[in-house]
Amino acid sequence: MWKGRFSQPTSQLVQSYGESVSFDWRLYAHDIRGSIAQSKGLLKAGIITADEQAAIEKGLLEIRHEIETGNFEFKESLEDVHMNIESELTRRIGPAGAKLHTARSRNDQVATDVRLYTRDAVDEIVAHIRGLQRALVEAAVRSGSAVVPGYTHLQRGQPVLFAHHLLAYVEMLGRDAERLGDAGRRLNVSPLGSGALAGSTIILDREFMARQLGFSGVTQNSMDAVSDRDFAAEVLFDIALCGVHLSRLSEDVILWCSAEFGFVTLSDAHTTGSSLMPQKKNPDVAELTRGKSGRLIGNLMALLTLLKGLPMTYNRDMQEDKEPLFDSIDTIKAALAVFAEMIAGMEVNEARTRAATSDPMLLATDLADYLVNHGVPFRSAHEVIGKLVAHSIAEKVAFADIPLAKYQEFSPAFATDLFACLNLETALAARKGIGAPSPQNVAAQIERWKGELS
Repeated sequence: MWKGRFSQPTSQLVQSYGESVSFDWRLYAHDIRGSIAQSKGLLKAGIITADEQAAIEKGLLEIRHEIETGNFEFKESLEDVHMNIESELTRRIGPAGAKLHTARSRNDQVATDVRLYTRDAVDEIVAHIRGLQRALVEAAVRSGSAVVPGYTHLQRGQPVLFAHHLLAYVEMLGRDAERLGDAGRRLNVSPLGSGALAGSTIILDREFMARQLGFSGVTQNSMDAVSDRDFAAEVLFDIALCGVHLSRLSEDVILWCSAEFGFVTLSDAHTTGSSLMPQKKNPDVAELTRGKSGRLIGNLMALLTLLKGLPMTYNRDMQEDKEPLFDSIDTIKAALAVFAEMIAGMEVNEARTRAATSDPMLLATDLADYLVNHGVPFRSAHEVIGKLVAHSIAEKVAFADIPLAKYQEFSPAFATDLFACLNLETALAARKGIGAPSPQNVAAQIERWKGELS
């Protein structure tokens, strides 16, 4: 494609080192779609005839079909997906194919293709997020009235409905979907027609071509248009953060299905065994997801590091944007899909959750609240209950078994109604502030999410 300027062929080593078709071939459908829009722009500008445009479009659609059916040979010597398709098109239809690249550079071509690819990927990822959210909501419904300790510092804190814990991840994933939607709106502008960096003296109707591709507008600076990969970095950040959320959920699942916790059981279809220890049932899906989240973060860092030292405009370094982008998209889609399937088969062991929440210390904060409601300043109430906890531990006596008279030695504000605070159902029902885990609140949140995800 640049033989007019060079007198020597490109070294085979350089060809192998610089080729990208081994990974950017997956842009073929988007490249063909962009080229069809380009051909329509050329027709509108009078650069090609209607017959030439029809031949270009027909040839491109035939090539797309051959790629989809595995009958197209990509050649490393042609470097990338763009030149492979254009070269084959020209071979098939002749001079009309050679006119397709008029007023276009591979710089604006690849920027267009990657935006189209990323836009489609964002929609797919959001659909997978919604699938996992639905699985978590359904698991919350199945968990019924199961109660687990809520933890801080991995130490038991206060009782919560297990459904409330699951819905926390539904909220996280909801923000992930919103962020991706925001990124999708920002990336949905067309760079096609920006040329190598300064547009072209052959004027095409960029807005017309953008509409052909479903873009909401066009870029306003040709230099920025061909060098911008903000959209890829933003999507990689959104994917990485979603991966972090999945990693946190993975850690919870790994703990929950351990013998020490035993709160949940995963299906045989979503666990593995040991090659040596026959009793083992390992939560490999969760462990792999926890590990893969590191790759997602690494891909984001790779792209940011790649971009940080580049001068305007396009630099060949930017070829390295695709592999981290493709890998993160593939990884997050797979992780979300398999996690949704695993959660759908997860069962709650209510006997174990009930045993864990029988720990009377979980209601220590409720006793402090009781004192506050009886006129004791919170800091004073906190100190009183701290001393009461120390007494309970030292004497090995549960809160419910401490006599009223003993309570009153710690604070005269205690009365007989304090024992109502020591009932788990009462304690949960009292947590009725916005966002708190009362059964009524949790039921309302389940219905809200069912509506949003339907």
